[in-house]
Amino acid sequence: MKTGLIVAMQKEFELFAALLQQPRTKKLRHLEFVEGSLNGRQIVLMQAGIGKVNAAAATVEMINTFAPDNIINSGVAGGLDTKLSVMDVVAGEMTAYHDVWCGEGNEYGQVQGLPPRFAGDEQLLRKMADVSSDVAIHRGLIVSGDRFISGKNELDAIKSKFPEALAVDMESAAIAQICHLYQTPFLALRIISDTPGIDKHYDQYQNFWQQAPEKSLEIINRLLA
Repeated sequence: MKTGLIVAMQKEFELFAALLQQPRTKKLRHLEFVEGSLNGRQIVLMQAGIGKVNAAAATVEMINTFAPDNIINSGVAGGLDTKLSVMDVVAGEMTAYHDVWCGEGNEYGQVQGLPPRFAGDEQLLRKMADVSSDVAIHRGLIVSGDRFISGKNELDAIKSKFPEALAVDMESAAIAQICHLYQTPFLALRIISDTPGIDKHYDQYQNFWQQAPEKSLEIINRLLA
């Protein structure tokens, strides 16, 4: 069994790479992949870059070159629900775009001809339910778009279209779309970095980066185990 692991943070990439046994590095164009083993499972690790296009391009390269049995994407997201706190984790039961509109006959967020939402892999979601952590792990909708959401007006606009959404990021739905097209099981895991719309929102985001990579490492390591 081989798992593709796509991470967002440089420190997260470095921490995971240091854990891999018998690591082998392979460079493809602008991307660097590290193969190795962890908890008896083959791992292909990479850092995709920010935004939907970077995420999609990197996922295609990973699938075509390494053919993983499933893909897990770890990264950060803004919280869209009052029940979430900084450092909570959202497991993507569903992902969707918050910045796509293809006209009448399509749902908001739907790329015409594709599902309006992409389902996370149920087997991986069930395994997440068994992961123990000192932070709360929520299962729900993650929405993605090519904007860093910081203002209350932006937050309210997204919530008006996706009232049940728990988190907003810039990559999950793009990776989910590629995995849907290539029939590769996928799960997005997002650590809540901030809660858009509150006072001193950006300070909250800046103060988050020290602890988040270690927590991401801990949770994914337990999931893989």
